[in-house]
Amino acid sequence: MKDNKKIEQIKNHLVDNDNKVLSTNDGMPINDNNNSLKAGERGPSLQQVHIYLDKMMHFDRERIPERVVHARGSGAHGVFEMKEDISDLTIAKFLQKGTKTPVFVRFSTVAGFKGSTDLARDVRGFSVKFYTEDGNYDLVGNNIPVFFIQDAMNFPDLVHAVKPEPHNEMPQAASAHDTFWDFISLMPESAHMIMWVMSDRAIPRSLRMMEGFGVHTFKLVNKEGKGSFVKFHWKPKLGVHSVLWDEAQKISGFNSDFHREDLWENIDNGNFPQWDLGLQIIPEEDEHKYPFDLLDATKIIPEELVPVQIVGTMTLNKNPENFFAETEQVAFDPGRLVPGIDLTNDPLLQGRIFSYMDTQNYRLGGPNFHELPINRSIKQKHNNQKDGFSRTDILKGDVSYFPNSKASGCPYHAMLKGEEIGFESHKEKLQGEKVRARSSSFADHFSQATLFFQSQSEIEQLHIINALSFELSKVNDPKIRERQVAILNQIDKNLAKKVGDNLNITPKDSLDDLTLKFARQNHPEYPLPTKPQEIQKSEPLSMKIEKGEGTIETRKVAFLVDDGVSKESVDQLKNVLESEGAEAVLISSKVGPLKYKEGDIENIQNSYLTDASVLYDAFYTPDGDSVEKLRNNNEYKEFIKDAFKHCKVIGFDKHASSLLKDLDLEKDDAIIIADDENWIKDYIDTMKGHRYWNRELNMKK
Repeated sequence: MKDNKKIEQIKNHLVDNDNKVLSTNDGMPINDNNNSLKAGERGPSLQQVHIYLDKMMHFDRERIPERVVHARGSGAHGVFEMKEDISDLTIAKFLQKGTKTPVFVRFSTVAGFKGSTDLARDVRGFSVKFYTEDGNYDLVGNNIPVFFIQDAMNFPDLVHAVKPEPHNEMPQAASAHDTFWDFISLMPESAHMIMWVMSDRAIPRSLRMMEGFGVHTFKLVNKEGKGSFVKFHWKPKLGVHSVLWDEAQKISGFNSDFHREDLWENIDNGNFPQWDLGLQIIPEEDEHKYPFDLLDATKIIPEELVPVQIVGTMTLNKNPENFFAETEQVAFDPGRLVPGIDLTNDPLLQGRIFSYMDTQNYRLGGPNFHELPINRSIKQKHNNQKDGFSRTDILKGDVSYFPNSKASGCPYHAMLKGEEIGFESHKEKLQGEKVRARSSSFADHFSQATLFFQSQSEIEQLHIINALSFELSKVNDPKIRERQVAILNQIDKNLAKKVGDNLNITPKDSLDDLTLKFARQNHPEYPLPTKPQEIQKSEPLSMKIEKGEGTIETRKVAFLVDDGVSKESVDQLKNVLESEGAEAVLISSKVGPLKYKEGDIENIQNSYLTDASVLYDAFYTPDGDSVEKLRNNNEYKEFIKDAFKHCKVIGFDKHASSLLKDLDLEKDDAIIIADDENWIKDYIDTMKGHRYWNRELNMKK
């Protein structure tokens, strides 16, 4: 009986949304849940945008104390050094040539909870806190330069859709389910972002091997008050590399901390990861020059139109002392600006200014989260704010207001004394009606999605097709699948056909009526005519590199051995690899002492039972009495077969190459035999190409 009463109590609080009008938490009907309130279609968001504030404040408080998004993260300390002179563009002190600025960087996934795997298919957060002379500046970005939505009003909906479904809390850290694709298939503005997330960019090889982007267009402001639009890029010195989807799933099983461990170990070993900071600069007068809108966060500026100018380098050189105190408590906020940098009227960016500060106030126990050591500015703060939760600073005196005479007017405004420059928003003329609307310049949803797909190499396109087929196969509702394939058909006919073939769907020529209905809530005349695009293909959008072009620094090469292996054969390749910055790891049938053919003993930390092929970048089987032992070792065979499947470089000593027949593998250009004097150079040059993708293409034919 008691159980029945409890069930009745629960039923009394059930809410059924079927056939109900959308409303605020106070019951006020909402006629636009897609656009925040702005001063004109392309103007800034207004403070009185109470529907957005109501929605976002509820969203920011949904998890205690874990971040709602970006819960799974890794961080490191470092330094940014400015190397070029751009003083004509900005007065920001940390962007003056020769300046060195301490930084803290946090990398993160988006969809998963704190305990999820590093290798989920997901966007990666790439956020940098600069501890500058003028206070902290936060560049809060991602490893993908665009986003799913154009207005912050839709952000809670996007995250709710991609998170585990609320009735059963499944699946974890995955977008391959109905609610996500239901949302996406009704939001054609997400088409460009979906191409990136379904590409190999969403499963990086390492945090050290992914690009970072500011996503939004910002402004740089110089001493004359002139503004320039700017896009921020982080380009990794090690190149941009990924894993295969099959690898990602296996790595998650063997080591769900793969990215976190990789970053920690490399910094600990002195292999400090580096990124160059690049800027795309657009003069104010060119704001409307392009067929896309600079304020639209679902668009890039192709590098062929505006080249990326490299201006400085960031080096991460110190791991945190305490994960919670630093990586977990670091608080980023795109509204944390310094003189010389300002925001634009991008409606997604405008909403983030509120959301991030509100989140940190909530997560970290109140308005004094900036006093935590990891968030504290190197420049001492001075204001008359005294109280609040978790206050650690002790403000002297009896004045807690401004203006005042009792404290001699202190602290005073910048520029009133000395040469201290205060922050000043860039002046711009605003006009327009107070509206909830979307600019027609935001209405082209497919041109750049097409550009991205057509810029990919053949193997990268195949991976996108496979990813979409996998994700949509996990969707139970056939109508959702059909709607999304119709969207793909607007991007590329061949893409839609191949995904459709995998799903037994014939792509429709036009968008689904329901998709059009939602699109027309933002643009009543949708679809609008698209402007001619200046380029059809952009090389920087592809990750593919050719043999010999990259670097093998910090790559892990597995030497597959057993007792009786020749030390001479091991050292011949090992010494050259280490001189190139790679790491050679010996893997044997058991951990502990390994006896070389020459009589030497080495202690082995890795075995075929404790490690997996997917954790290594390349492989080598040396000569020795070990060859015959490996011939009958099934775990060894699995290592090689997985390496072959994942298109990695596989090397054999001349006498060990007889194992190829036992493995039933055909030799190709990435199976290197030590049978001539150039084999080591060939092995390393092939490794520099990251993967031998022709192998996968040949297997598909």
